Amino acid sequence: MLISRKRSLGYCAPPNRTNRKSAFGNRHSQIALAFGHWTFYTPAMPKKRNTNTVRVGLLQMSCEERPEANFKKAITRIGDAAKKGAQVVCLQELFRSQYFCQTEDIDLFKLAEPIPGPSTEALAKVAKQHKVVIVASLFEKRTAGIYHNTAVIIDANGKLTGKYRKMHIPDDPLYYEKFYFTPGDLGFQTHDTSAGKIGTLVCWDQWFPEAARLTALSGAQILFYPTAIGWLPDEDEEMNLAQHSAWETIQRAHAIANGLYVVAVNRVGSEGKLTFWGQSFVADPFGRIIAKASADQEEILVVDCDLNKIEETRQNWPFLRDRRIDSYTAIGSRFLEPNVIK
Repeated sequence: MLISRKRSLGYCAPPNRTNRKSAFGNRHSQIALAFGHWTFYTPAMPKKRNTNTVRVGLLQMSCEERPEANFKKAITRIGDAAKKGAQVVCLQELFRSQYFCQTEDIDLFKLAEPIPGPSTEALAKVAKQHKVVIVASLFEKRTAGIYHNTAVIIDANGKLTGKYRKMHIPDDPLYYEKFYFTPGDLGFQTHDTSAGKIGTLVCWDQWFPEAARLTALSGAQILFYPTAIGWLPDEDEEMNLAQHSAWETIQRAHAIANGLYVVAVNRVGSEGKLTFWGQSFVADPFGRIIAKASADQEEILVVDCDLNKIEETRQNWPFLRDRRIDSYTAIGSRFLEPNVIK
C-alpha cells in the first residue's frame, strides 16, 4: 500500500470509494480512502495475460536474388518478432528465394534441399534460441525427380514437429508450379506445439474450402497460409482490387465456416513481372480482420489470438455440429453428372 501525505480538505477522496487518478500514475489504482490527513492508495492489481492467448508473428518480407541474404534476413526478423513476444512465427511461401515459378527452368531445381536439411537445422537452432515455434515454407527435394512445396513446423525446443506438402498445385500465367512441385501426399494435418494446435496449408490451397475444413476437423486452432501472391502486369486497377478482395474474402470465410483463426503471410515487392501485394493479415473465428500489413512495405505483425474465442464462436455458430456428413459422399466426385447425385 502506498501512502501520500496530503491535506484531506479538497483533495482526499470521500470515505466511499471513488475513481480518481493516482498521483503515482497508471501503475496504481485510482481508488483512494481518506483517513484524517492521510490518503491511502491501493496498488492496482496487474492485468493477467489470458493464459489461453497465443501471440502470433507474421513476417512480410521482400526477397532478393541471393538465398543466403533472404535467409539471414528471415532469421533476424524471427528474433525481432520473438522480442515482441511472439510465440509462433510464420514466414512467407518459399522465403529463401525470389518466387522462381514465373519461368520453367531446370537449373532452378538447384534451390531445392532435403528435409531435414540445412535450412531446418538452422531454423531449429533459431527456434530453440528464441523459444518460438516457426512455420517455414521450403522447396523440398524428396529424391531425384520428386520435389515438393513444403511447410515445416519447428517447435520452440528446436524439434521438427511435422511438415505439410502443398496439395493444390497451380499452373497459371507466371505461376508455373506444376513444373516444379509434385502434389502433396501427407494429407491435411494438425500439429501439437508449445503454442497450440497448428494447421498449415500453402498459398493456392487458400482457394479450396475442403482443405481448410479437413484441417479444422483434425483439431487446428490456428490455420497458417504461407503465401506468394501478387498482381500480373498490365492488369487494370479494378481487376487488381477484385483479385485481392477475393483472396481476402475466401480466407475470412474459412475462419468463419470453421470457427478458427486464419493467418495469411504474403511476400511484398516486385520480382520479375509480378508485384506481390503483401497485406498479410489475421482473421479471428468470426471472420474479422484483427491485424493487417501494408501492400508495399516489409513488416512484422505480432498479434494476440485468444483461443477462447474459438469455443465461444462455435457455440453460437455451430456449423460443425450441423454438418450433414451422411449426405456429402458426392463431394469426392470430380463432377456430378445428371441423375448421379447420391
